Amino acid sequence: MNQSCRQKSPIYLAAYVLWRLNWIHPFTDGNGRTARALAYLVLCVALGIRLPGTNTIPEQISTKKQPYYAALEAADLASQGGVLDLTEMEKLLSALLAEQLVSVHKSATESR
Repeated sequence: MNQSCRQKSPIYLAAYVLWRLNWIHPFTDGNGRTARALAYLVLCVALGIRLPGTNTIPEQISTKKQPYYAALEAADLASQGGVLDLTEMEKLLSALLAEQLVSVHKSATESR
């Protein structure tokens, strides 16, 4: 991993992979599913763990796609202006990660 990648957060790296793979659109079918799965893998590898919780980030995106599309569009617009700005995608992934981890907390605090 090069030095500039090491200076980026795991969320940033996942956001970049998610945006860029969708941008180059190499697959005729399943591009979104593949991009989401790969970005999630990048996040897990960058963190060094398999993320716990249910309703993973890719699952959450697949059930509510509009915020995902809006984040992709925001990154595309910035790119058209010559700027790499993944802020909206990072915010989205961060919120979805928090939601995924909330399920772990709920399981840990529920009576059995």
